[in-house]
Amino acid sequence: MVEFQNVSVWFGDNLVFKDLNFKVEDGEFVFITGPTGSGKSTLLRLIYMDIFPNRGRVIVGKFDSKRIKRRQIPYLRRRLGIIFQDFKLLDDRNVFENVAFALYVTGAKRKEVNKKVLMALAEVGLSHKKNSMPDELSGGEQQRVAIARAIVNEPFLILADEPTGNLDPDTSFEIIELLMKINLRGTSVIMATHNYSLIEMVKGAKVYQISNYALVPRK
Repeated sequence: MVEFQNVSVWFGDNLVFKDLNFKVEDGEFVFITGPTGSGKSTLLRLIYMDIFPNRGRVIVGKFDSKRIKRRQIPYLRRRLGIIFQDFKLLDDRNVFENVAFALYVTGAKRKEVNKKVLMALAEVGLSHKKNSMPDELSGGEQQRVAIARAIVNEPFLILADEPTGNLDPDTSFEIIELLMKINLRGTSVIMATHNYSLIEMVKGAKVYQISNYALVPRK
């Protein structure tokens, strides 16, 4: 599903990864840990091809960083669900419209949009908030909207970049439980975090620590 082959990345004189080899199989829950600035977000950006390796290649499904054309990148991202720490909701649209936006850009028909958005909101427990504006929601509710938007296209992989970083501990646990439920449905999850109490919640998850420009499995 995801494979890094001898990937090296640097920005100017700053080396981030050197000869990185890494695989994620179908249905896995994978944590990426490491201190701030170690490269967690960079790794996720390589997967959704916001940036490309200086050397090596990243393969995501049928997409290959060595061969992909710019016009194909949106099609890759439609197969991924991406969740950020700061939610990235559209302030001028209500909850329903924020989730629907991910479908409208694919050209989905209105009937299909209505059905899928309502299903996604039900999945995250926010059906009753569909007409609310983002600033009327708590931080946890805003992140649930972001998760609904991430799953509405039925992605094969969820990428979560510190999704609980702005949330209190109880709400963070709720978000992890939601991601676990999504994973049990068969969707793979890669989550960047430095919160080890959350990692301990997910039994059977794989955990990798960024160390010396590589990923080291943690037990």
